[in-house]
Amino acid sequence: MILPIVGYGHPTLRKTAEPITPDYPNLKELVANMYETMYNADGVGLAAPQIDLPIRLFVVGFRPYDEKTNTYGEPTEEHTVINPEIVSFGDKKDWFNEGCLSVPDIHEDVLRPTTLRLRWMDEDWQQHEEEIDGLFARVAQHEIDHLDGKVFTDRLSSLRRTMLKRRLNDIQTGRIQTRYRMKPNKK
Repeated sequence: MILPIVGYGHPTLRKTAEPITPDYPNLKELVANMYETMYNADGVGLAAPQIDLPIRLFVVGFRPYDEKTNTYGEPTEEHTVINPEIVSFGDKKDWFNEGCLSVPDIHEDVLRPTTLRLRWMDEDWQQHEEEIDGLFARVAQHEIDHLDGKVFTDRLSSLRRTMLKRRLNDIQTGRIQTRYRMKPNKK
C-alpha cells in the first residue's frame, strides 16, 4: 500500500524517533509499504517519520534508470534499517546534491562524511555492523537525520535557508504539487 508522505513543517519530522522492538505490530507489512511508497515517489530512501511514524526505521533502495525507455529496473540493492547507531565516521567529507521526498523540488549541496561504520537490525532482527560508503552511506546519514528530528535543509547555511524560505513555506502550507500523495501538515 502506498502511504502519504509528510512535508516540511510537519511536527513528526521534528521529533526524535523512538527505537522499536521485534514485537512491533505488522512490521513486515510496514516495511513492504515503505518500499512501495519510496519507489512510487522515485526515492532512494524513506524514513518512518516521513510517513508520520516517529520510530527508528528507514528503508533504502536503488533501482537502475534506463534513459532510453524512461523507466526504472528492478532494485539492485535494498536495506531495511531498524534502530541504527552510527559507530564512527570516516575522515573524508564530500559535497553531494541532496533532495528529499518531504521537501519536494528542492535540491541542495550538503557536506557529509563519505564513509561511516553503522550498526543496525534488519527486518528479521539480524544485527549488522558494517563500514558503508557510496550512496548507501549518504542516504543512511540523510535518513538518520530524519530519525533525529532533522531535515537536510538544516545542514545548509543560514543564507541559503533564507533564500529557500518562500519555497519551504509553500511546502509547509501545502501550496505545492507532487506526483505522489502527501499528507497535509497538522495545524
